[in-house]
Amino acid sequence: MISSYSMEKDAKILIYVAASPPRPVSMEELMETAKGVTNMALAHEIVVNGDFQIKPAELPEHSLEKKVRDIVHKAFWDCLEAQLKEDPPTYDHAIKLLGEIKENLLSFLLPGHTRLRSQITEVLDLDLIKQEAENGALDISKLVEFVIGMMGTLCAPARDEEIKKLKDIHEIVPLFRAIFSVLDLMKMDMANFAVSSIRPKLMQQSAEYERKKFQEFLEKQPSMTLFLSFFPSDLPVNCVSLPVDHEKKSDSFITSSLCSTAVQNQAYLKLLKWDHVNRPFPETVLMDQTRFQEIQLELEQLLLIGTVLLVTFSAAGSALVDVPGFAEKIKTIVKVLLSGTHLPSFNLKESLATIGEKVCAEVNSCLSQHGFTPFSAERETVLKGQIQAVASPDNTICKLIDSRIQKFLENYLASSHQKSLPAIPGGLGPIQRELEEIAVKYVRLVNYNKMVFSPYYDAVLGKILTKEESQLVGKSEES
Repeated sequence: MISSYSMEKDAKILIYVAASPPRPVSMEELMETAKGVTNMALAHEIVVNGDFQIKPAELPEHSLEKKVRDIVHKAFWDCLEAQLKEDPPTYDHAIKLLGEIKENLLSFLLPGHTRLRSQITEVLDLDLIKQEAENGALDISKLVEFVIGMMGTLCAPARDEEIKKLKDIHEIVPLFRAIFSVLDLMKMDMANFAVSSIRPKLMQQSAEYERKKFQEFLEKQPSMTLFLSFFPSDLPVNCVSLPVDHEKKSDSFITSSLCSTAVQNQAYLKLLKWDHVNRPFPETVLMDQTRFQEIQLELEQLLLIGTVLLVTFSAAGSALVDVPGFAEKIKTIVKVLLSGTHLPSFNLKESLATIGEKVCAEVNSCLSQHGFTPFSAERETVLKGQIQAVASPDNTICKLIDSRIQKFLENYLASSHQKSLPAIPGGLGPIQRELEEIAVKYVRLVNYNKMVFSPYYDAVLGKILTKEESQLVGKSEES
């Protein structure tokens, strides 16, 4: 069932996944659904976030969980210390720890590490160690020395310093604690290495997994509506004006595919202007909301930087256009003073006033250094006023730069599967590097989202485009 829904000025499209009424959901179903969503989010994070890493869990300092954990750990290590101080020493706990260490070391080995596997198995032979303990011949310091040496062989270079510190610990109980701490770090290193190794191969499988889990989630919540509210209700002009030869089905299919892509691209561009406070973010891109917000903030800052640069170069004329490093200095000044734009307390007008002062000082300094006449007080006032005017939503230059940025991103989306990338629009040259970096991140997010959810989008847009096409054909026949 498809119905239209309006919010503010834009009409939106609601897709009812099922027409059935809400039904009670059991706790088991709720927990299973939550687990599925959690797993889906984790798979998504691994693929999308190139910097994703597994990190140790850090409990809040004064939390009950941390207090309980510390008490249990202290009791265990105190018990181990008490056993080792007995006369003769009791090694029950120590042998269990050696067994855990042995399992950890073996887990780090690859199939080809036969020699290392043999060494670990031979030296950490728990049956032999128990016999030595029973006969009073166990040299636990020698075993720990072997463990540290093997850890040094298997660890990543980044852990060499931790291994070196282990060699400086001479008391057995603190040494055991430190060994397990380093082993935990080594396990994380191994897991992160595995994640980075499989990421290129994981993307397609992850897309299918996310789609499957998302469908399961919808099936468990049949009354849930899937918002595709970011689809524009008015289709792009080229979607409803392209000539279609209905006797050639292939042409019709190609046209529909192109139109569907154009509509989706327009929808993704709308996410860069989203009101995150007053409008719910579409479910199909919800896991990337934070990333889209970050890109949106970066573009807002880049818009201000680009506008200030254009205003400054226009005021200075050709004198500073080719001066090496000048544009970078201005960008640095603006970036620093706009770094708090995400904070509620940020005041754009005050920041632009400060930027105007700094920019004028930098312009005059650069003009003087290269033999040009510095700005008069009148020209400084004009430039400061132009920079402060950037705060106005109706600022002509700001709107021009914004439209060119949006057009570049639209072209970048359209050419994301082509070898040649779109040319940078006029006036954006000084911010080309930053804009292309943002575009790469943005297009990566969009393309992955399309890979996962395109069956849902295509099904909806196919119906809409068919309806639009039928209406056009009817009008053409009437005329």
